[in-house]
Amino acid sequence: MRRSREGYQYQPVPRGPPEDFLERENERMAEELSGKIGTLKDISIQLGDEVRYQEKLLRGLDDDVDRSSGFLGKTMGRVLKLGKGKHNYYIFYLFLFAIFVFFLLYIVLKFR
Repeated sequence: MRRSREGYQYQPVPRGPPEDFLERENERMAEELSGKIGTLKDISIQLGDEVRYQEKLLRGLDDDVDRSSGFLGKTMGRVLKLGKGKHNYYIFYLFLFAIFVFFLLYIVLKFR
């Protein structure tokens, strides 16, 4: 069986002085390397921009969480203060209101 020659690129050996060939090859490789370095530079700039954007988002999220925790702390303090007071009849009124609302919902849904 014969091997397929697809994908094989034959390049003849240059006939000129070897220094010229090596110099052209070095220039070609330097151009390729320069292109790759430019691409890496662009990617690193984009990564830096993305990092700055994500940092800005995280700072905003941190500020929001701080504000929310402060608000929640104040609210919990008020609830605890209300619970420690001698106003236990508020819970009874709340319980009666909940029963009233459920009763109304039951009536409305039954006669619908």
